[in-house]
Amino acid sequence: MTINVLQKIEALDFNKSSHKSISEKTHWKILHDNDNVVRLLLDKKDSSTNTLSADVLQELDEILNSIEATLPHALVISSAKSGGFCAGADIKEFKNIDESGMIDILNRGHAVLDRLASLKIPTIAVIHGHCLGGGLELALACDQRIGVKNDLEIGFPEIKLGVHPGLGGTFRLTRLINPVDAMTMMLTGKSVYNGQAKKRGLIDDLVEQRHIENAVQAAISGDLKKHKHSFKNFILNISAARKFASKKMRVLSEKKAPSDHYPAPYALIDLWETFGGRIKKMQAEEVKSFARLLKSDTAQNLIRVFFLHQSLKSATGNHSSIRHVHVIGAGSMGGDIAGWCAMQGLTVTLSDQKKEPIANTVKNTEKLCLEKHKSEIETRATLDRLIPDLQGKGVYKADLIIEAVPENIEIKQQLYKSIESRMKNGAILATNTSSILIGQLADSLENPARFMGLHFFNPVSKMLIVETIHHAHTSDDVMAQMLSFTRSIGKVPVTVASYPGFLVNRALTPYLLEAITIVEEGIDKKHVDAAARKFGMPMGPIELADQIGLDVCVHVADMIADSLDKPMVKIPDSVRKKINNGELGKKSGQGFYRWKNGKAEHDGIVEQNLDDQITDRLILPMLDACVECHRKGVVKNIDHLDGAMIFATGFAPFRGGPIHYARARGIDDIVKTLDKFSHQYGDRFLPDPGWKDL
Repeated sequence: MTINVLQKIEALDFNKSSHKSISEKTHWKILHDNDNVVRLLLDKKDSSTNTLSADVLQELDEILNSIEATLPHALVISSAKSGGFCAGADIKEFKNIDESGMIDILNRGHAVLDRLASLKIPTIAVIHGHCLGGGLELALACDQRIGVKNDLEIGFPEIKLGVHPGLGGTFRLTRLINPVDAMTMMLTGKSVYNGQAKKRGLIDDLVEQRHIENAVQAAISGDLKKHKHSFKNFILNISAARKFASKKMRVLSEKKAPSDHYPAPYALIDLWETFGGRIKKMQAEEVKSFARLLKSDTAQNLIRVFFLHQSLKSATGNHSSIRHVHVIGAGSMGGDIAGWCAMQGLTVTLSDQKKEPIANTVKNTEKLCLEKHKSEIETRATLDRLIPDLQGKGVYKADLIIEAVPENIEIKQQLYKSIESRMKNGAILATNTSSILIGQLADSLENPARFMGLHFFNPVSKMLIVETIHHAHTSDDVMAQMLSFTRSIGKVPVTVASYPGFLVNRALTPYLLEAITIVEEGIDKKHVDAAARKFGMPMGPIELADQIGLDVCVHVADMIADSLDKPMVKIPDSVRKKINNGELGKKSGQGFYRWKNGKAEHDGIVEQNLDDQITDRLILPMLDACVECHRKGVVKNIDHLDGAMIFATGFAPFRGGPIHYARARGIDDIVKTLDKFSHQYGDRFLPDPGWKDL
């Protein structure tokens, strides 16, 4: 038994009991105490996170052999990992397996968890941190669950991979708690945190770390009351109620995840509606449904997206030397960047010419802490780290200065001249520009090697990707530091070379402009937006342009168009007129749409028979720009390009990314269609030379 493992055990307060014996397998630590209680600690080998892989379940099965033979007084299952209980299934096991092979794996897993559930002794799961997917299914197979306060996260995210729970989650959760709440959890993939978990009945107690052992003893003795199955839960699980609720669930799911593209929600609803009253039958059908969904194109592409995410994260370490960030400009972007960095534990000084934007940033950061389920103590600590700095004194001490002033090259360069000599030795200067070439901005610096771009996306708290943009003179050390910094604040960096619009805006701009052009030709904006949504985009391009701000879209488009070899569509005069009249979109309440309470007002019904040519005119220019960016080395890794476009623009995840979609559809077909459009609409549709290399 290693010192490291003993330290982990002590950290979980299990040292309070005298251990009669301690043994270990590859992934489990087994403690027998003098009270005849067996404590299992999941500690997956060679992994920082626990996952419920086949070998982990196999070992648990072997342990249960011994437990069934000796029948100790109780069994307590917990995690030896500091980060959490269990993050779910090992997704790597989902690759390269056929339907029958998946059914076999699931059946073996069900057999193990059924053995756990049927033990004739009290079984208790002690959960801290994340308890997701298969980890939650393991916990649900226990009699009771005890949660540890502050960092508890419980959920079933499988729907985001194009499947639903497959190790008993569908029938155990709908029997444990309100079945409508259970279905909502599984259909949305959203987690439940801390007190919410106890309120819903997912856990029987929520305690501080130091009180875990007392709670465990209460559960073993029977003094900890189990979550009761209410009469309402029983009523909601009867056939008529399931049928009524399922109909409503399908309607709501269709708005968020159209059945044409996302089969998993509807398979889950069918499963509960049809078999929710028969547990054994639902269990058998859950296995078949999961295995069938796993082989769908949607699931395979969403699993691809999962690994794209992992690949982007693994491209750099997350151990950053940045401790103090100074942000210049407390507007919507600068303020959000400052608040986010403070919430991640960094000291942040925030300067602006006026105090009102800084005050707004403090208010918004407090709201963000609430949204992210931070405790009062964590929220106060975050606000203490966010320091208003009207005089800009933070420049002298900061490890990283992030400039987020208006998109004007002269303003930015003048600012750099005023602060460069005041930066401490070794500090890094970064710009959040979305359109200005990094190399041009670097021309005004004495030491351009310590300058680069950090392009965050709006809203900062929700957008995962950050473009880390280097120029010809950026040092390798600075690039490495910024990649690590980005990871350390919970974002995923994509390495991008300085280029007009970088990657995301270069690809997104022709998509937006083509949509505006189609509307200018007389096609209703609702039809244009509907065509994009039907393809799988989360929002139509016209509504997106309004949300970004028409003034911002036009400014970025003008900046890009002036620097590209390829022609871009001319921005209609009607759009510039809107801007001159103050019709900027969401922020002004009027753009192409009217906006009320932060939402676009959609009036009228969109025809279902949408012209595929509209879809191609929107999507293919985006794909062509991605090919151009790859050909020019803006992003060298084509998988990272796909990942960046999915996470930054919402490019239909179930299609696996723009390049993956192009290959699946057929490169020849896309090039042929672009050629046809170039004759119809102009040279902006000429296929990029890079297509031939794909």
